[in-house]
Amino acid sequence: MNRRDVFAGTLAGGAALALAATPARAAPRVAAASPAWVTAGDGTRLYVRSWGTGAPILFLSGWALSSDMWAYQMAALSERGFRCIAFDRRGHGRSDDPGRGYDYATLAGDVDAVLTALDVRGATVVAHSMSGGEILSYLGGKASAGRVARVLFLATTLPCLAAKPDNPAGVPAAAFDQMRQQFYRDFPQWIDGNSDPFVVPETSPLMRQWIKNIMLGTSLRAVIDLNRAMTAADFRADLRAITVPALFIHGDKDASAPLALTGLPASQLVKSAKLVVYEGAPHGLFVTHIDRLNRDIEAFAKT
Repeated sequence: MNRRDVFAGTLAGGAALALAATPARAAPRVAAASPAWVTAGDGTRLYVRSWGTGAPILFLSGWALSSDMWAYQMAALSERGFRCIAFDRRGHGRSDDPGRGYDYATLAGDVDAVLTALDVRGATVVAHSMSGGEILSYLGGKASAGRVARVLFLATTLPCLAAKPDNPAGVPAAAFDQMRQQFYRDFPQWIDGNSDPFVVPETSPLMRQWIKNIMLGTSLRAVIDLNRAMTAADFRADLRAITVPALFIHGDKDASAPLALTGLPASQLVKSAKLVVYEGAPHGLFVTHIDRLNRDIEAFAKT
């Protein structure tokens, strides 16, 4: 179950092929091991890291990225009085690769398993890219009351990427299909070819390679199914239903999730949400704008 395909991706990703039958969820538990492992309802083991003590911040990773992506946020904020929690999505990093469950309903169940097992309450959730849909699915489902206090949507792919009669600015489904055909043939090459816009010119070669290495550890099954799901998802109604405080942070140079298609319209659907635009920031602003982002996360978590 821990085997990994050595292919993965960059950009923004999310939602998936719904399973024909969803297994009944058992009570989540933390295995008696270090590092911590949480077992989801279908038996999938999720690798969890928790640094520091204090008010909890849950970091949800972007498409094809593991909890490693949050190193520069967790290291700093865990020293500033926060309990920083992140986990590897199924098929990512050190978590199991069951070859199934790459749909938002199952992923929301995984979020619930982690929050319940660690008994997290009043958390600030920081959701990058496709994971905005995960936390929305969690909040819209049978979420445990009081576990999430506020949500920061970072470089989100919300609300709806696909072109529809009522969403003419979206991307045609055929364009997404064509992109996924590249995944089947040579995903590492696709990563490399799309890596420059993910960061900024000043980003060091080693930092760029570090991000690629994280992505190369992701299951190809997860990469394809999550991309297929993300590009078909429509979270407009879910955004309108949010009742917790919401902050959107987005870069105006985000080539993976262009501001005009994602962060701007998404923030307008949430009552009293705030949108903060980082000038010159790309999709990978978690490594290109570390200091500013950490300050904004800290300030939001203290509201």
